Amino acid sequence: MVTGANLVDGQWVPSTTGRTFRSVDPADPAQVIGEFPDSTSTDVAAAVDGLEKAAPEWVATPPERRARILERAADALEADAERLVAELVREEGKSRAEATMEVSRTPMNLRFYAGEAVRSGGSTYPAAGQTMVCTVREPVGIVGAITPWNFPLNIPSRKLGPALAAGNVVLFKPSEVTPLMGQRLVEALLAGGLPPTAIALVQGGAAAGTAVVADERVAAVTFTGSTDVGAAIHGAVGPQRRTQLEMGGKNPTVVLDDADIDFAATSIVKGAFGLSGQACTGTSRVVVVDAIHDALVSAVVTKAADLALGSGLETGVTMGPLASAAQLAKYREYVSIGDAEGAVRHQIDVAVPESEGYFAPPVVFTETTPDMRIVREEIFGPVLAFQRARDFDDAVRIANDTRFGMSAAIITADLGRAMAFGAASKTGLVKVNQPTTGMAMNAPFGGYKASSTQISKEQAGPSMMQFYQAEKTIYLTPAG
Repeated sequence: MVTGANLVDGQWVPSTTGRTFRSVDPADPAQVIGEFPDSTSTDVAAAVDGLEKAAPEWVATPPERRARILERAADALEADAERLVAELVREEGKSRAEATMEVSRTPMNLRFYAGEAVRSGGSTYPAAGQTMVCTVREPVGIVGAITPWNFPLNIPSRKLGPALAAGNVVLFKPSEVTPLMGQRLVEALLAGGLPPTAIALVQGGAAAGTAVVADERVAAVTFTGSTDVGAAIHGAVGPQRRTQLEMGGKNPTVVLDDADIDFAATSIVKGAFGLSGQACTGTSRVVVVDAIHDALVSAVVTKAADLALGSGLETGVTMGPLASAAQLAKYREYVSIGDAEGAVRHQIDVAVPESEGYFAPPVVFTETTPDMRIVREEIFGPVLAFQRARDFDDAVRIANDTRFGMSAAIITADLGRAMAFGAASKTGLVKVNQPTTGMAMNAPFGGYKASSTQISKEQAGPSMMQFYQAEKTIYLTPAG
């Protein structure tokens, strides 16, 4: 069992209260992964105190050295990949293939942001006479990073990497569901040569996250998680500080009558039931024209039955458990809600392991109506709702009929209608003949509407580094 710690002012320490919480294996909750500090506002304040002292030294660190540190941290992650894959499977519940993909992508992220450390610059502007007008970009100060459990290495690396590359010090609060992965990422950064005072790690639940947001010395908060929590963070931060919020989704895949049924079903099953349905970009709705509705439902149900549930460490497993008891309870609640609302639940013959693990077989509902909760609310589990559409225009209307706007996909052989869908979709991410999940690491990531703050995109793009930098304009005129 791992004994975790907070990293505060360069030292690994327990919480000030001595209280701890446990991380368990969702495939077998009797197996304890580790025990970690249950941090309070006092721990967070001490962490911010340390970061304030350390900030000038890290700001003064040459960008080439910051880049090299991130590159060496990537090396450390790759050298430890085998252990990280096994720990990620045990702590979060991914299949081995899903964990391997995340572990391999995380060092790629850090190398990508290492390049940004030496690319960020200012501009010059025409001015009258001998005056020179220019801008410089400076780090914002202390960045608070609050990250989710579904991608506990990949998503934090997309926040810590650019924040450190820009010269900020970082206050990192990982999810209490996956604290070990948060600690492992910090350990890799330290192994890469990051000064231990330039980053603080505070473990814990909502109390620790609230304290990160509440401390006005934290200049920027970057958060990935639920829309309700994101909205609360936005309200608490106020206008003098900045937020970057990536939140929930209710993502549709639109299937037109010219689609190949088998191809469409394969794409839908991957998007809906990959990662056990626990992705903000996961497919939770299928909007399909009437002409092929029944055939597509049958194909999806058949392919879903081929999924193999179990611990991701077991050979042949393609779908792991949900990440926590709370997620399993939420999944069961929404399945019951769908039944009570009158949707038709289709039988999917998937063997569920006989254990105390948080296993949730895939569920497909049809004959839904737009007002049903299973259609309107984010479930974050393997529950898929089919919606009928008359034609293309009706499908677009139904797809956009949601307060969310994270990701959307269309399956069609008609390039013209695909382009029209891309233009009409009220989402930040649009996929054509692909699942709603799976994004390029070098492309901007972010949603519309209640899925995002919609500015300062995460992951890549021209606005990515701007979130972590303040722009200053300087007017220079020679004396006399």
